[in-house]
Amino acid sequence: MTHIELRYFESCPNWKVAEGRLKEAMLAEGVAEPITYTKVESFEDAERIQFIGSPSILIDGLDPFGPPDAEPGLACRVFATKNGPQGSPTVEELRAVLHRPVS
Repeated sequence: MTHIELRYFESCPNWKVAEGRLKEAMLAEGVAEPITYTKVESFEDAERIQFIGSPSILIDGLDPFGPPDAEPGLACRVFATKNGPQGSPTVEELRAVLHRPVS
C-alpha cells in the first residue's frame, strides 16, 4: 500500500492544481489509496515537518520532486516540468512516481 500525502498552506493556490493533477494521475494508475492532507499553518510547523513549500507531494514519506538541499519554509513551489515552470508537477510526472520507489 502506498501512502500519499499532500502538504500545503492555504494562501498558495498551487496546491489545488496539484490536488487535481494528483487525483487524475491516481485514477489513471489505478491507485485507490486516500490522500492524506497536511495543512501547514506556521513557520514552526514547516520546520517541524521539514516542509519545503506548497504544494509538496510525498509518496511513502518521500518527496520525489524535492531538491535535497531545500530549506523548510512557507513559499509556493515552482516545478521544472517539460512544459516549463509550473506550480505543480504534471499528471505524467505524477503518474511516473506513483509506482516507482522514491530514493
